[in-house]
Amino acid sequence: MDTLELPPHHDGDVWPALTMAELPVERAWAWVRRPDCGAIVVFGGTVRDHAEGRPGVSRLEYEAYESQVIPRFLLIAEEAKKRYSGLGRIVIWHRTGPLELEECSVIVAVSAPHRGDAFDAARFCIDTLKRSVPIWKRETWDGGEDWGLDAHEVAEIREC
Repeated sequence: MDTLELPPHHDGDVWPALTMAELPVERAWAWVRRPDCGAIVVFGGTVRDHAEGRPGVSRLEYEAYESQVIPRFLLIAEEAKKRYSGLGRIVIWHRTGPLELEECSVIVAVSAPHRGDAFDAARFCIDTLKRSVPIWKRETWDGGEDWGLDAHEVAEIREC
């Protein structure tokens, strides 16, 4: 997906997206905001200039098993709603393709009536995404280019 639009089949309080487009943090915050929710937590992951054992990172490139990503994002949101009652809306967005330093690669935004549930649910969503969604990164750094060192087996969402 080259632009970030609600999917045509959208009918709920979860907005999952996998896109090559820039991730607009303000749009995520605005979409999760609801009058019954007094807390919004937004997490944005950005490209930093180093990785473990790899100083001088200048770029990342993300690849995904696209047909599996959105269904897994939806399962993550479903599990978050089971674990943290009363959640409002959830955004789970991830970029693919090349990203430069400081560009946003992932956004998770959660609204809830209270801050504790919003913080806990947002952390659950991003941590579970990292463990259970088939998205990989290739790093370019001063010493070369290769896949990220944090690759692992894809876990089942309920195990996270």
